Amino acid sequence: MALGTTMAPYELRFDAGRICLDLLATTHPEERLDAPEPLCAWIVRSGLVPAVTPLTHVDSAWLVGFRELRGQVSQLVRSKSSNDLRAYDLALARVNELARPAPPAPRAVRAEDGALVRRLDGPPGCEALLAVIARDAVELLTDPVARASLRECAGDNCPIVYLDTSRGRRRRWCSSEVCGNRERVARHRRRAALARA
Repeated sequence: MALGTTMAPYELRFDAGRICLDLLATTHPEERLDAPEPLCAWIVRSGLVPAVTPLTHVDSAWLVGFRELRGQVSQLVRSKSSNDLRAYDLALARVNELARPAPPAPRAVRAEDGALVRRLDGPPGCEALLAVIARDAVELLTDPVARASLRECAGDNCPIVYLDTSRGRRRRWCSSEVCGNRERVARHRRRAALARA
């Protein structure tokens, strides 16, 4: 895939409710951040940078940074007990460290039609983009209401963690269109099989 092309929409998910949780979804159903091109597509589609931002400087070292942050955030949001406080504290320290650099500086510039659009003040660095995601994780972890809204998808073999902002807080799946639809189809097939038996 050439730089600047986008992946099919079903290959990258952005329905978890937070950018740090959307990063976690890049492991399901398989590793999505396996080359610089998909990482560039994720960076743009996540809204970290405006769509016209040049990302030709992204290389495999960025993959290491994004995957590491993904692992640390996963440790923090999936931790349900204090069984391994040392691992939790190490992950927390690393996320805090990654949140320290300044995020990319935005600028308002005139587009060809005269409207103001957002651009970045130069090509973004890996550390600056990781800082945006790490800061989002810090915000999530320190907001008791948001933290209480964290859910893991009830879909078969779906490890996606999402923010349940539904009315009544009864959302079961990361996506009604993906896992919810699979569950409804499976339920229909089970009923049809029972009816035939």
